[in-house]
Amino acid sequence: MIRDGDRVAVALSGGKDSLTLLEALLMLEKRAPVEFTVCAFTIEQGKFLRPVEPLGEYLRARGVAWTYYHDRPSTRLLDEQPEHGCDLCSRYRRRAIYDVARGLGANVIAFGHTADDFCEALLRNALFNGRLSAMPPVTYSRARDFRLIRPLVFTSEEITHAFAESLGAPVIPCGCSQKTGTVRRSLRDLFSTLEKDYPHLKETLLAAMGNLAPARPTVPGPGGRQAVAAGDRRIVPWLRPPSFS
Repeated sequence: MIRDGDRVAVALSGGKDSLTLLEALLMLEKRAPVEFTVCAFTIEQGKFLRPVEPLGEYLRARGVAWTYYHDRPSTRLLDEQPEHGCDLCSRYRRRAIYDVARGLGANVIAFGHTADDFCEALLRNALFNGRLSAMPPVTYSRARDFRLIRPLVFTSEEITHAFAESLGAPVIPCGCSQKTGTVRRSLRDLFSTLEKDYPHLKETLLAAMGNLAPARPTVPGPGGRQAVAAGDRRIVPWLRPPSFS
């Protein structure tokens, strides 16, 4: 994921996951067998439920180079409330992330997606988008000017929550995470219910992402036959999860 000479920009959302990622990379920076540097940035889209200033104070005290960017096109969406607003917001955020990372001289962007996010993405794509795919731990931007990494692929949110609390770092929640009646909330509730009887469910799903057998027969939907024939590799083949215990 990280190579000698990389400059890694951590996408700091203000939540427990990205804070955990930042601290892990800062520790790795001191111990890794390769030399790389770490910086952080936060994109303001008008959705934070608490002031961001305490986060900035915390990062300055830690000596972290942090950039706070207010994306005005994103905040206009809150007033306009267009159709497909979530898709537009995501597109605006991606553009802002690339612009900020480019200004920071970074060639790597690190995101705080956890094992929970990977499993939810797999089910969301299968159940609602009709395709078997998940987020890759390592990929590239479309123009290949940034390597995009998700180092917390084997880390559960239970761990990031406990670690962030131990830091005493200010957590800045986003309004989107508090919404009810969303697909994401439904999937989280589903996992919560199933894990009462099957506590290793997410480990099994992560293993499934690495055990796809594209040569075996499947039921082809629209475009499915071509995907099977091509051996669709969007499912990440490298996941071999450790125990979360």
